[in-house]
Amino acid sequence: MLAGFGHERRRVGDTDYHVARAGSGPALLLLHGFPETHACWHAVAPRLAGAGHAVVAPDLKGYGASRAPAGGREGQGFSKREMAAELVALMQQLGHERFAVVGHDRGARVAYRMALDHPERITRITVLNTVPTVEQFERMGARASLGFWPWFLLAQPAPLPERMLGADPPGVLEHVFATWADDPDAIGAEARRAYLEAFDAATIAGMCADYRASFHVDRRHDAEDRDAGRRIAAPLLVVTAEQEAQLADAPVVWRRWAQDVTALAVPGGHFTPEEAPGELTEALLDFLRSERA
Repeated sequence: MLAGFGHERRRVGDTDYHVARAGSGPALLLLHGFPETHACWHAVAPRLAGAGHAVVAPDLKGYGASRAPAGGREGQGFSKREMAAELVALMQQLGHERFAVVGHDRGARVAYRMALDHPERITRITVLNTVPTVEQFERMGARASLGFWPWFLLAQPAPLPERMLGADPPGVLEHVFATWADDPDAIGAEARRAYLEAFDAATIAGMCADYRASFHVDRRHDAEDRDAGRRIAAPLLVVTAEQEAQLADAPVVWRRWAQDVTALAVPGGHFTPEEAPGELTEALLDFLRSERA
């Protein structure tokens, strides 16, 4: 779905990554979220590549066509620290020692972990509709928690959540798009087909491992960093959708985690790359343009 992009496979450790890439210039890594694939960038990535960026859009470990062994009992192998390290190695394979990174949802969790653990690699970072994992667990409760059901359902021991998601993949996807998007129609038929085709037993296992790792491992890593006062050094752009009311304070939260924070609100709901692609692309181009100044 990414016009003008080539597709290839790259092996990093025990993960076989599917990677889409195009363009030349400063490197830019795009990381999608749950329950999607790299295809979520279809209205954003071609413009970024055409504007002078070497854009790399992989499927996250265990998602889409990126294949990996099942995670450990507590999501070992899928911690954001491990996923970030693999993607740094992937970018190095592709010839990019330093790069900017944009992450949505789960991809944002990999992105900010990358900026914390590999500051020498990251030139700029953008996070979409996310606060740090430890902060998310601390704030989940009351009415807003209903929308965050994957955090606890998918973190249950295997094979319960795998069986539940596998029983009705179309129903799961339709529920997510209907309840998380402000405009579900923004996620078109072609994209929905792509996400459904990628929603098989292997990717369901990867998704569950991802959430198990957040419950058992990622929030501990975040808490350790917060207690130690570690902060993101690269300039950080925080993008929040106007309909994500529970994240209205995201810029305030991120200013405790990063030294240089710019914040922006865009129209729509959770799926910003598809609900507000024009606004997002302009914001990214402006943010990345200042990198070259």
